[in-house]
Amino acid sequence: MKKLLVLLCILLLAGGAAMAKTEKSLDVLPLLASPSNQANRVWVGTFQLVWNDLMDGIVKGPVKFEDYKSPLAKQLNKQKFKADQLSEDSYYKTYGETSPELKAQIETAIKEKFNETSDILNSFDWTPEPGKYFIYAMLKKDFKFLTAFDKLKPARFAHSFKKVDYFGIDENSDKVLDNMINVLFYNSKDDFAIAIRTDGNDIVYLYRTDDDKTFDKLYSDMFMKKAYYEGPSKFNENDELKVPNINLYREKSFDELCNHKIKGTDMIISKALETIDFKMDNQGVKLKSEAAMAVTTCALIPEKQEPRKFYFNDTFVLFLQETDKIKPYFALRVDDVSLINKTGRK
Repeated sequence: MKKLLVLLCILLLAGGAAMAKTEKSLDVLPLLASPSNQANRVWVGTFQLVWNDLMDGIVKGPVKFEDYKSPLAKQLNKQKFKADQLSEDSYYKTYGETSPELKAQIETAIKEKFNETSDILNSFDWTPEPGKYFIYAMLKKDFKFLTAFDKLKPARFAHSFKKVDYFGIDENSDKVLDNMINVLFYNSKDDFAIAIRTDGNDIVYLYRTDDDKTFDKLYSDMFMKKAYYEGPSKFNENDELKVPNINLYREKSFDELCNHKIKGTDMIISKALETIDFKMDNQGVKLKSEAAMAVTTCALIPEKQEPRKFYFNDTFVLFLQETDKIKPYFALRVDDVSLINKTGRK
């Protein structure tokens, strides 16, 4: 009996661990400061660009909901990320009344500017209606490192047994690669950060830490540690670098912002999406991110009608009345059907 109980406990624990494992995912965050319960999370500023245009171009002020105090909307209203934090050649954004013509305009613009097609435009309804708006943004980055890093042998990452592809610098690498690395700090083998130079105006920061904080705090911590670091900032000839290849695609729907009437307007956000397509290997980085929002005039949402069961299976009253009269000519109260039916004609 004891052995059976032990076995059941082991199976339950294993099942719980398996369930916890399946719940792991990559969380797409709307803000640099967004908290998350997921260990893997990603943020890009594209959705904030769309929100900024909703505020500045359509609502003409902060977005607040009549029936819902949204912490996310409150933070997005602060506009901590704006288009002026990007070079103009790395983004496209627009908004206007929803129409097939606006869709065609966006498709033409991103094709001409980025040679790209959209992953999300076809998922929206483009039927023109009064008070119906569409807001769109694409952020595109495609840059190379000054020199391609060496491809390293596949190896495990963290506690996973599955091997992944790596790139970087080892003892056999050309020393010219060292010049692309700037050491921000190296406090230990588990606490360090570097910056990698690219062929453009983009910098890649890599920060090794076990701290589980929001992105904005991690970014601040990285530069705080850099300020206090007194060691060499040059990548030395005996130093080594090992970075995993990254290849991710995610789509996120921000449902918590949808179907709430915006104060001072008759509008609601009916759909809000963001996609992130990110790749990094020994050659460089490719990033394509889209965000879009559909805004419509809100109609009264009918209350959900539960099925009604008109069961006269208990005491009830019946009346008969002529249509042109003001009083019934017959009335019957039924408390016991079987009793009444006994008096019926055979």
